[in-house]
Amino acid sequence: MTRLQTRNGTSISRLGFGAMQFGRTANESSGKEMFEHCVAAGINHFDTAYSYNGGASERMLGQILDANVDDLVIGTKAPNDRPATAGNLRAALDESRKRLGVEWVDIYYLHRFDAETPLEETFGTLADLQSKGLIRYIGVSNFAAWQIMKAQAICKAIGTSIDVCQPMYNLVKRQVEVEILPACADQDIAVCPFSPLGGGLLTGKYASGAAGRLVEDKTYAARYGQAWMHETARDLFALSQQLDIAPTTLAVAWVTWHPAVTSALISGRNVAQLQPSLNAMALNLSEEVYAKMSWLSPRPTPATDRSEETHSGTLGDLP
Repeated sequence: MTRLQTRNGTSISRLGFGAMQFGRTANESSGKEMFEHCVAAGINHFDTAYSYNGGASERMLGQILDANVDDLVIGTKAPNDRPATAGNLRAALDESRKRLGVEWVDIYYLHRFDAETPLEETFGTLADLQSKGLIRYIGVSNFAAWQIMKAQAICKAIGTSIDVCQPMYNLVKRQVEVEILPACADQDIAVCPFSPLGGGLLTGKYASGAAGRLVEDKTYAARYGQAWMHETARDLFALSQQLDIAPTTLAVAWVTWHPAVTSALISGRNVAQLQPSLNAMALNLSEEVYAKMSWLSPRPTPATDRSEETHSGTLGDLP
């Protein structure tokens, strides 16, 4: 399996930090504190996107990055609101690098599959940017397995490859286990999944009727609105009490347990909210506990990752 590395040769950390909340629910002070706690815990992987919060996420991350970015793996994504043409990709990458204050981006993802632009143009452009040292690894996010394989064939024909995939993956969103994870393993593509907590569902807070984005945000309400998902969350909370381990820690560790997963993305509004996820860095689930957790949800989950959102028009701001 491909091991992504920092520029100085250090392997990417088991967990990464997703900065989607930077400029939204996390201000510069809390963002800097979370960044420092992540680095202290051994995390060297930080992820953002051109489109997050109108560019605020990239700008804030750029303001708090250590000067020695050779020690980090920084990933960002192309815009999700325009075609992945050569001109758009080059202009967006220039803007992302400016916002981040870096000469290059370690991982540059396509944020979504673009059916309108020829893949030869899109991936030919990424290959050129890679050859010029402006990006180190080519990534795809929110791609189906067939889309990954179609793009990979084009990449190999022009002398490069897709290095990393960023799909949604958690205890109640397991469709990636059917084709995406096997395809990535077969093609030596690293996997850096997002949303290991299911939008907060798997933290246990909703079991007591707490408010949050699963209630307030229509995208997340649609994504995690099925009754069986909430039952799984309640069962996970009960198991966490038996094990005396926070459900958040268990949920994150469960995602990282899968052999195809390279670096799972965690996030938070502040250090207090982030800490239970950080604790998964030091937790190695036994096969018995992993199996118990896996039995809490259908395998595979009876819905593809994003089709229920696409069809209902609630895809919203893609992670």
